[in-house]
Amino acid sequence: MQRILKERDRLLRRSAQAYGLAGSVAVFLCLIVPGGVGSIARQGGLALVCLMAGSQYLLGRTGAIRWAILTVLCGLGIIFFVGFDSLPGIPFTLVEEATVGLVAAVPMSCVAIVLVVSGKRLVLLVAAFVATLGSVALVSSMGTATPLPLALALCGWLSCIMAGWWIAQSIPRVMNRIAAIGRAHRAERHASELEAQRRTDARLLHDTVLATLTLLAHSGVGVSPVALRQQSGDDARLLRQLRLGGLPSPRRSGVYTLEPVRDSTLGTTLESVRQRFGRMGLEVEWHGSGQVRLPTDVLDSFLLALGECLENVRRHSGVLHADVTITDDAATVRAMVTDAGVGFDLSAVDAGRLGVAESVIARLRAVGGNARLFSSPGAGTTVVLEVPK
Repeated sequence: MQRILKERDRLLRRSAQAYGLAGSVAVFLCLIVPGGVGSIARQGGLALVCLMAGSQYLLGRTGAIRWAILTVLCGLGIIFFVGFDSLPGIPFTLVEEATVGLVAAVPMSCVAIVLVVSGKRLVLLVAAFVATLGSVALVSSMGTATPLPLALALCGWLSCIMAGWWIAQSIPRVMNRIAAIGRAHRAERHASELEAQRRTDARLLHDTVLATLTLLAHSGVGVSPVALRQQSGDDARLLRQLRLGGLPSPRRSGVYTLEPVRDSTLGTTLESVRQRFGRMGLEVEWHGSGQVRLPTDVLDSFLLALGECLENVRRHSGVLHADVTITDDAATVRAMVTDAGVGFDLSAVDAGRLGVAESVIARLRAVGGNARLFSSPGAGTTVVLEVPK
């Protein structure tokens, strides 16, 4: 709220400054019109206009009450200079009427814009308003002027009071609305982060614990007891770390590692993937380069998606051999996983299955990558994984 009030006061000061200085320039031009006002009124009025312009400038910079009071006093001085310079009973000239009305309506009334924000300032506002109208009425009656100066003064002050009140009320409403939008944005971002966390946890459990449980449900067919015990131990450590509130970094088990990877090449990490699936009975032929360096988060997602593809080959293809080809260009690293197994119909895959949709496609898209699948019954399967360097 303090910041809102500060912005409101700054806008009020700048508005009063601009409006008041524009009025002072107009009064200055009226005073220098040849034959418009008497010489004494011109000299005194010009000096007071310059002083009033200085006080308006300082009012816009600081907002201090003393500069508002000085502005009003200078305006009163100009009104009396012009009014008393005329002979009693002689009608005002058009320039004199315009000068008196303009002084009261614009450069003096600008202080109303900054005096509508507190009770103490409202007292000063009422006093300045009454003094202005009283001085205009007094000199108009002495010079038998038309009602024009008084009407201009009344309209000018009422306009500035309404403008200042509108700004003072609008700024807090706008700032509060902006704050509400910010809170809504933070809530939406928090919900998105929670959803992303939920999806990440689902992928993690799918790739680790659920995969191991599936092996156990099938009595570990095709997997040595040593490899099965090692995989179960890795999953147990992962669950223990999660239960204690820890976050594995990268958060992996089996093909995952629980220690952070600071600076690793693709070659060394692919070797760990090869060894793991070799233990589990899947023979993988590696082709292409494996010495490409990737950012840790991209490398993490790339290896996890690759491991999930090989796990699908081991579990669903009906063959124990797969080919992995690694290629890269200036911006992208690609892995093509191919098997000559039974294949499947892409349109027949259940939308509720997490393996391809979450552990491969969604995981790569989260780091700016992509995955494409090609398969048909009896013709094997090919998966192309792409991640940015």
